Amino acid sequence: MKFKLKYITLIAVFASFGSIIYGFTIKEENTRKANKFIGAGTAGLFLVAMPLFLLKASKGKQMKDYMLTKENIKKMQSNEEKKTENQ
Repeated sequence: MKFKLKYITLIAVFASFGSIIYGFTIKEENTRKANKFIGAGTAGLFLVAMPLFLLKASKGKQMKDYMLTKENIKKMQSNEEKKTENQ
């Protein structure tokens, strides 16, 4: 049974938002239980859904391309010079 990471991420996002919405709807009746649902939904978004999304979005990309090394800074500076010449 092979699930795609995209669908697992969507399930986590919908479950987290569902938990948050449910917590706000029962806030009047039971404040403690509502706060637990809201907190669990928020934690689910930031501790489960976001890392899953970042894992999916960063597949096949090299971290060294995004680091500020001397080589990358020189590339950025040369790109700026090319843009000013064309304008």
